[in-house]
Amino acid sequence: MKEIKQIKKKMALVIPGAGSSLLAGAREQAAQTPRLVLDVNTVLIVVIVFLLLIIGMLGFTLRASMDVYKERKKEKERTGNNLKSLLLLLAVLGGMRAFAQEDAMPAIPHPFTEAHILRYILLGVTGLELLVIFAFIYWIRFFTGIEELRRNRTAVRKEKHKGLRTWWSRANKFKPVEEEAQLDVGHSYDGIRELDNATPPWFTIAFLASIVFGIGYLWRYHVLHAAPNQYQEYEIAVTKGNLKVAAYLKSKGDAVNENNVVMADAAGIEAGKQLFVNNCTACHGTAGQGGVGPNLTDDYWLHGGAIGDVFKTIKLGVVEKGMMSWKDVFSATQIAEIASYIKSIHGTNPAGAKEPQGELYKEVPATADSSAVKQPPVAADAQQ
Repeated sequence: MKEIKQIKKKMALVIPGAGSSLLAGAREQAAQTPRLVLDVNTVLIVVIVFLLLIIGMLGFTLRASMDVYKERKKEKERTGNNLKSLLLLLAVLGGMRAFAQEDAMPAIPHPFTEAHILRYILLGVTGLELLVIFAFIYWIRFFTGIEELRRNRTAVRKEKHKGLRTWWSRANKFKPVEEEAQLDVGHSYDGIRELDNATPPWFTIAFLASIVFGIGYLWRYHVLHAAPNQYQEYEIAVTKGNLKVAAYLKSKGDAVNENNVVMADAAGIEAGKQLFVNNCTACHGTAGQGGVGPNLTDDYWLHGGAIGDVFKTIKLGVVEKGMMSWKDVFSATQIAEIASYIKSIHGTNPAGAKEPQGELYKEVPATADSSAVKQPPVAADAQQ
C-alpha cells in the first residue's frame, strides 16, 4: 500500500508539469507559425492596382477607337466638330489630375488615425478609378459608333410607334400643353385648375354600350322571359343538385331500410360508435345516457326499440322535438351501423342516466316471431 501511495504522489507531481510544458510548446509553435493576414487597406491597394490595369487596357482601346472614329469621319467626309467630345475627355482627364494633386497634398491633422485616413484615400482613389472606367467605356462606345447605332435604333423605334401614339392621342382627344390656357375655365380648387376637356371617346362609347346592353338584358329576361334570370337559374341548379342527391341516396339506400335492417357485426358496431360519438353525443351523451335527448340504454323508447324503429328514427328524425333527419347526411349502411351501436349499449346503465321516457320495450328472442317486437304499452311513469 505504501508503494501505491508513493506512485500516486509522483504522478500528481509529474502530470501538471507535463501539461504546462505541452501548453508552452504549443504557444511557441503558434507564435513561430507565419499567418497571412490582410487588412482592409491592403485589400483596397490590391483593388486599386487591378482597376489601374483595367484603365490601362481601356485607355489603349480608347486610343484605337479614336483612330477608328477619325477614319470614319474622313471616309464620310463629315465636318463635325469634335471639340465637345475632346473637351469632355479633357475634363475627365483634368478631373483625374486634380484628384491626383489632392491626394498628393500633405495630410491635415485629423482626429482619425492614420490608418483611417489612408483607408478613405484608398476608397476615394477606387471610386475615381471606377469613374474613369465608366468614362472610357462611354467614349469607346462613342468613337466606335455604338452610341450612334443605339440612337439610330431609338429613333427608328420611336418613328415606328409614332402612328400608334398618334392614334391613341386622337382616340382620347388629347390636347397639347400649349393649348391648356385655352381650356382653363377659371376655377381653381386648392391649386387644382379645372379644364374644359372633352370626355374621352372610349369612355363615351363604353357608356353608351352599357346602356344598350342593359336594355337588351331587360327585354330578354324581364319582358320576353326568353331565358331564366339569376334567381331562376339558382332554383334550377338547386333542383338539379337535389335530384342528384336523391338519386345517390336511392342507389345507396335501397339495400338497407327500416324493414330489413339487422344488427351489424362487430366492425359495423364499431363504425357506428364512431359516427355516434361524432354526431349524437351532444343530445344523447357520450355513453347514450341521455341529455337533451332520451336515454338510449334503458328499456323505454319513445319511437320504438326494435332496430328497425331506431333506424327509422335516425333516418327521418323527429323534427317536432328537435331531432333532424339524417338521411341526407348518412348513407343507409351508416344509419344501420349507428342503430346497431345504439342497440348494443342497451342495459349498460351509464352514470348519470336520464329517467326513462316512452314505452317499455322487450326484445323478442331471435327464434320467436320477429314481427312481434312490442309489448303492450306501459308508461314509464307507471313503472316508476
